Amino acid sequence: MLRMIFETGHPWITFKDACNVRSPQDHCGVIHSSNLCTEITLNTGPDETAVCNLGSVVLEQHITDDGRIDHAKLRETVRVAVRALDNVIDINFYPTEPARNANMRHRPVGLGVMGLQNALYKLDIPFGSEAAVDFSDEIMEAIAFYAYEASSDLAAEKGSYSSYKGSKWDRGILPQDSIDILETERNVPIDTPRGGKLDWQPLREKIAAQGMRNSNVLAIAPTATIANIMGSCPCIEPTYKNLYVKSNLSGDFIVLNQYLVRDLKAAGLWNAEMRDNLKYFDGDLNDIAGIPQHTREKYRTAFDIPFEYMVDAAARRQKWIDQSQSLNLFLGEPDMKTLSHMYRRAWAKGLKTTYYLRTLGASNIEKATVSKQESARQAPVASTAPVEAGPKVCSILDPDCEACQ
Repeated sequence: MLRMIFETGHPWITFKDACNVRSPQDHCGVIHSSNLCTEITLNTGPDETAVCNLGSVVLEQHITDDGRIDHAKLRETVRVAVRALDNVIDINFYPTEPARNANMRHRPVGLGVMGLQNALYKLDIPFGSEAAVDFSDEIMEAIAFYAYEASSDLAAEKGSYSSYKGSKWDRGILPQDSIDILETERNVPIDTPRGGKLDWQPLREKIAAQGMRNSNVLAIAPTATIANIMGSCPCIEPTYKNLYVKSNLSGDFIVLNQYLVRDLKAAGLWNAEMRDNLKYFDGDLNDIAGIPQHTREKYRTAFDIPFEYMVDAAARRQKWIDQSQSLNLFLGEPDMKTLSHMYRRAWAKGLKTTYYLRTLGASNIEKATVSKQESARQAPVASTAPVEAGPKVCSILDPDCEACQ
């Protein structure tokens, strides 16, 4: 299995025990598989095809200028989103009767997030750090709290979903409680810190009194397209590249990390030479002289971030999520042992699912000028010559260079 993932990026490894043992609907059947993107973990059967309506919260829009979570704004956003997703269940078109049956009986929805990396930029926190892991825990706890509260309030207004009786919600077991159940089933410790920052007791009492409108409320889906539309970054992903070429019907455009540019300007480091170095090194800061260490850490890209931080942050989010999350994993150096440790850690931390394995190509195109061949990692000479938009970004910006022409 690992060899196939290593060679092709998939199939995606998911953990059936965690999906089923931690499912709020364990009284209603079995989760046989996830959806294609691995964030939806719902029961299926002969007369039920799992259906889930998805939406995402833009995280960076809920971070204040002084670096705090805006809980009032976040709660309002989540409550509106949960109501909207619940409404879709009633007005939706269902192509098959099993799909209608599943959605009407259990009323699952999947509220997720996007813009985690941008939120960390605003907080001045590197993605590969314990502070980022703690933030994933804190922000997901808040979203879970407000989402479950919203679903319970909808139940008081419109009634609980029909299969609520006997569910984990009905038995007083919230998603964060189910980690201990999984640990008991495995008879192996789940290496994920318990507890949070909010007082859950009033919400537990509310759910016991009012029930839940939805069998499932949270799921983090991939958001590549809608993140582009919103001007955000995809779901829970670290930055893939600080500089890349984006193509659409209008042509090809060079896109540079706006947060990086702002920080470089604030430090007095933004100039033509820095711009050209960023192009030459494809946005990688490791080989550019004069950049402060904190800035290097903050803008490390996906393949430079140790996988432990990505898995640990996912585990802290999974603690609060009643479904799962589309978690891409990144491997910079091709090594089967590292790959094995990566997936073993995901299992040991109690994750339900993983998504693509992303790996780097074996080589990069050598960059050169007419007068001098440059090594693949040698800094270029600054120039103010214009560069045309296109898939080939010449880092030397030499008007006599074939790539520039």
